[in-house]
Amino acid sequence: MAKSHRKRLSRSEERELDIEIRFMEGLLRRDPEDVEVLEILGEDYTRRGRFEDGLRVDQQLARLRPEDPTVLYNLACSYALTDQPEEAYHTLNRAIDCGYRDFRWLERDPDLEPFRQHPLYQRLRRRIRRLRAAAR
Repeated sequence: MAKSHRKRLSRSEERELDIEIRFMEGLLRRDPEDVEVLEILGEDYTRRGRFEDGLRVDQQLARLRPEDPTVLYNLACSYALTDQPEEAYHTLNRAIDCGYRDFRWLERDPDLEPFRQHPLYQRLRRRIRRLRAAAR
């Protein structure tokens, strides 16, 4: 599943999320290649606004699952959130090449909002339009 919509957290939600992050970090120290823990931790970091940490986790996931379209999509979101539009563009294209097809979410995902302001986003939209037309 792709990363969920980010929303403002209450103080208690922040505390609970911080506890979960510390727990997941501990699990990851025991097994740095635990994909499930990495996925949860990446989502938690993003929800907490720790985008650089989320990027590192998503890069690790992409090394472990280089052909997984959702992993690549989430990595592209992390690139967008860390102001790396060229990397976001190339990684979104890789995700599409690997089968990512939730284009409606891609167009609304708040994690990609910074990238939507970049000219490369228009190039990506043209590719998506061509794919949609070919699928009809």
